[in-house]
Amino acid sequence: MASSEKIETNNPPLLEVKNLRVEFPTRRGTLLAVDDVSFDIAPGEVLGVVGESGAGKSLTGNAIIGLLEPPGRIAGGEIRLEGRRIDNLPYEEMRKVRGARIGAIFQDPLTSLNPLYSVGRQLVETIQTHLPLSAAAARARALDLLKEVGIPGAESRIDHYPHQFSGGMRQRVVIALALCAGPRLIVADEPTTALDVSIQAQIIALLKRLCREHGTAVMLVTHDMGVIAETADRVAVMYAGRIAEIGPVRDVVKHAKHPYTKGLMGSIPSLGVRTERLTQIDGAMPRLTEIPAGCAFNPRCTERGGRCLVERPNLMAAGTSRAACWLHDRGGVGAPMLKETVDA
Repeated sequence: MASSEKIETNNPPLLEVKNLRVEFPTRRGTLLAVDDVSFDIAPGEVLGVVGESGAGKSLTGNAIIGLLEPPGRIAGGEIRLEGRRIDNLPYEEMRKVRGARIGAIFQDPLTSLNPLYSVGRQLVETIQTHLPLSAAAARARALDLLKEVGIPGAESRIDHYPHQFSGGMRQRVVIALALCAGPRLIVADEPTTALDVSIQAQIIALLKRLCREHGTAVMLVTHDMGVIAETADRVAVMYAGRIAEIGPVRDVVKHAKHPYTKGLMGSIPSLGVRTERLTQIDGAMPRLTEIPAGCAFNPRCTERGGRCLVERPNLMAAGTSRAACWLHDRGGVGAPMLKETVDA
């Protein structure tokens, strides 16, 4: 079993994910999309989750907020929010948790906003769903939220419709929606991907400020290591449905311990150093139907050994981080494997 990554704090974790498994039954068998994933998030902490498309980042977030698309289902493990188990709650009970205790921010704000309702109406309805407030009090709270997320002229814009806002302003409205009931955790799935760089920086600064002022924890799912480096306190790197490495963001970026993480970091251009050729990770992440035995990264790994082909590593201590790699085990990776041997 993978060990849950503990945070060095006197406070208990806000979110605890232990040995989470998400599967999709199909005609040809059951596909395991998230396999034995464990991590904690402390109050006020930003945990970045990064990896290639299909690594299981968004599925992990959707499992936490209870929005897995059928036939996807949680097949094992548990999810606890403030000590209360939430992964086995009935739909209506989970609906009360979602919005009140957990907020969500998605990549495209237009999928979160109803184009037929003004943003004020949507905010007021969400507030009244989760809080015992009158219409007037809910509207006042909605106005305060729009001001807090930086909507200029909030008094007039509260009655505008989503199409009347720019992309960056729509994302600010979605963040206001996520904050309506004062949630303790926000799951942000690619919240800056569709925005230009200057607007990205503003949204990142906004998320960091809200975390600091409200003690809200954030699970930030993204492809962008730049966003992770700017925003997150810790980062979890996912590969083929498992966590390959997790640790403080500075240590993972500067001193990656897993060969996959090293490849990701090496593929990012540096402004200060001129390089003839960026690092490239050969091959592609395996499909769910073709995940190899042993370490799932072994067909693409330049440091693999015989042990990597037959034994699957769990997270283990690797300096200040934890990495699922036999390089950090006393037994090592075993006998070195030539590429021709692995490809045969």
